[in-house]
Amino acid sequence: MPTPMTRRSSMTALAAAGVAPGQQKRGGGSRTVPVGVATTDFRDQTNQSLAEELKSQRVRRIQLFFTQKDSNYWKYGARSDLQGMTPERAREIAGIYRAAGITIDALGVYATLIHPDPVERKADLAYFEAMMKLGQHMGVAVFLSEMGHYHPPGPAPAVCYDWQDEVWTTAVATGKELARVAEANGATVLLEPIYRSLLASAKRTRLFLEEVGSPRVRAQLDPANLLEVNDLEEMFAQLKPWIGAIHAKDRKLHVTKGVAAGQGDLDYRKFVTLSARHAPGIPLIVEYAGTRTYRQALEHLRAALREAGLREA
Repeated sequence: MPTPMTRRSSMTALAAAGVAPGQQKRGGGSRTVPVGVATTDFRDQTNQSLAEELKSQRVRRIQLFFTQKDSNYWKYGARSDLQGMTPERAREIAGIYRAAGITIDALGVYATLIHPDPVERKADLAYFEAMMKLGQHMGVAVFLSEMGHYHPPGPAPAVCYDWQDEVWTTAVATGKELARVAEANGATVLLEPIYRSLLASAKRTRLFLEEVGSPRVRAQLDPANLLEVNDLEEMFAQLKPWIGAIHAKDRKLHVTKGVAAGQGDLDYRKFVTLSARHAPGIPLIVEYAGTRTYRQALEHLRAALREAGLREA
């Protein structure tokens, strides 16, 4: 059994795994910040029209979710039938964005990893691997997920399912198996914490990643998801050795639903400043915005960068 990873040992393991030095150097930070867009809410676009739209707004990187009209497969928290997403089609889609000068940083998966049925967990891990195989045809090696949600039948339990002792133990074991799948496929999975989930805080996420103990399973920080339970400084202090991507959306305090950048209580100037300082080279990816709303969200992020004396990479 591998020794559980600490923050000190995690840095050594990340370096040994070949993580880009520019993405893990945590010294004086960087004055430039990469910016991108998640395609989740662009359901009214084809891949071709979306590539052209994003190119017109100087977007040069995306997290690709298969939600476009001609590749509509993605389901939040569930497996999707990928029939039709052949290696040839995967390469074609990647070529569309490449021709527009857009890099696909990651593919969205978001299958549930805490289901109590081992058959379901095995099927979800197989779904991750299927997505990793597609990624190999697209030149993509990073895959995104939350731990997901499960609601037991019957009356609500006294302790929330996500916080029950045995769920943590099983989830760590599943995380280790996910790491083995990622290692076998040359992939990395970034898990996104959210305050109403198993990974409910920055500290709890760090503890989980240390127990899983693999540089193949890391964190996607979404400050809006943790705004209710952590200050921005806490998020970066707990997770900075583990951050592989960062979502740029927003949330009102004491409200469950997330919103686009600039519509909530997140201090964006502080957010981008801390990102540049503690996660240099890590992209800030606009989320919760689609065709009609992403330009405003993107400009809010870019304005915050300018106000903080930072440049878009």
